[in-house]
Amino acid sequence: MDEQYSKPLLDIVKKAIKFGLENNSRIAIDPEAFAPALRERRATFVTLHINKILRGCIGSLTAVSPLIEDLADNAYSAAFRDSRFPPLQESEFEQLQYHISILSETTPLLFASEKDLISQLRPHVDGLVLTEGTNNGTFLPSVWKQLPDKAMFLKHLKQKAGLSQDYWSDGITIERYEVDDFEG
Repeated sequence: MDEQYSKPLLDIVKKAIKFGLENNSRIAIDPEAFAPALRERRATFVTLHINKILRGCIGSLTAVSPLIEDLADNAYSAAFRDSRFPPLQESEFEQLQYHISILSETTPLLFASEKDLISQLRPHVDGLVLTEGTNNGTFLPSVWKQLPDKAMFLKHLKQKAGLSQDYWSDGITIERYEVDDFEG
């Protein structure tokens, strides 16, 4: 996604959150009012921080709606529906820092063992989706900043998916994706 879209993307995230604070509901978005690139079906994540501390993160892994709608919905959810945090308060709005991730389609990784999988990981490039039965979890590429070691990245992803860090089975599937990031 071209850098020229940074401002409209950040603007819609802020508007969606501000609208949620004022109206206690999601903002209605007309995709036709935006550039064609922002109307494409894309999956997005919105991550919110206050003073570099996580305040909310919600996203989608599958592209089901226009990018601009998905982004507005995820901004609202990150601010008000992330179960790890209380709903955002008006007093916090001006302190928010925004991180937008626009995801590529996922592609499956083929591997013969955990060691083989780890050898294929691309730090700071790959976002991963781990699935094992009904357990699943994802880490955006930005998580590499906190977990730069490939083996530790995978261990923490397993834990996020509800598995033990040392768990392994031939039933684990891994998909990778890349993101276009925008911050503000």
